[in-house]
Amino acid sequence: MTVVPHAVTEGREMVEAAMRAAVERLDPRMRRVAAYHFGWVEADGSAPAGPTGGKALRPAMALLSGRAAGVDPARVVPAAVAVEFVHAFSLLHDDVMDDDRMRRHRPAAWTVFGVPAAILAGDALLALAEEVLLDRGTAGAHRAARCIASTTRKLIAGQALDLGFESRSDVSLDECTVMSMDKTAALFACSCAIGAVLAEAPNKLALALSGFGEDLGLAFQLVDDLLGIWGRPEVTGKPVLNDLRSRKKSLPVTAALGAGTPASARLAGLYAQTEPLSEDQLVEAAALIEEAGGRAWAERAADVRVDSAAARLDAAGVPADVRAEFLAIAHFVTTRDY
Repeated sequence: MTVVPHAVTEGREMVEAAMRAAVERLDPRMRRVAAYHFGWVEADGSAPAGPTGGKALRPAMALLSGRAAGVDPARVVPAAVAVEFVHAFSLLHDDVMDDDRMRRHRPAAWTVFGVPAAILAGDALLALAEEVLLDRGTAGAHRAARCIASTTRKLIAGQALDLGFESRSDVSLDECTVMSMDKTAALFACSCAIGAVLAEAPNKLALALSGFGEDLGLAFQLVDDLLGIWGRPEVTGKPVLNDLRSRKKSLPVTAALGAGTPASARLAGLYAQTEPLSEDQLVEAAALIEEAGGRAWAERAADVRVDSAAARLDAAGVPADVRAEFLAIAHFVTTRDY
């Protein structure tokens, strides 16, 4: 099991306490769905048997960006809460649209509370993200809220592209990369800069941190796509070969389809068939992606993005201890197994 960096666990209790306080503002039904999604309760409202929350990478990066600006992490907790609420909004909606029935080793919220409740809970958390920032009433808070709003617009554009790919057989690697930049990297970029924005740090620092997050976000998506094919279900919490079952045009798949090899052609044939793929065909598809070079390409591309992220971090001139913790998160992102 990959070791979670200290920066990810350091402020988790502080951020979760603020998240719980904010969620109390929601009406009882939305509060119940949100609490279940965050792993605070079971479906019946009882305490969970064990830890069920997410990795909390985005709030950790938001706190680190505050430290990069020279302020105490406690001052930028609203920024950490906001990015986690936006992330939750996207997951609640994505699970519905992608028909994903499992999230973090247990039933997705929509399968428990119904589709309308899950969608509304996501909407409520998105609104709450803006609210917790604007509560500050400072110039930095307004700029941070604008960052959240523009990032959400990109997330939606990325999800729309992803959904559009389902009915197309000619998705290019460039298009898939743009989709991933919007759907995943945009929120990483926001998370890595929003603490500094809230703290009213110089724009040069915020932009450098945003660039670091953008590169890291694409590396994260590349690894996520690899895990969606070759990840272990007992670790990822999702069925084996899950992305291939839904014929998702992820980055390694798109790279393999565009490689122009015999394996690419055979993979395209499997993806084009109308009936569901059998278990044997799923295994064959995974092997074809590897044979066509999709797996190796994605692994190399993730490494390149992490190197680029590190260079951007060097240009930001952040304190050495903060740089080390950002890089520890980058290492975790590219070596994690869940």
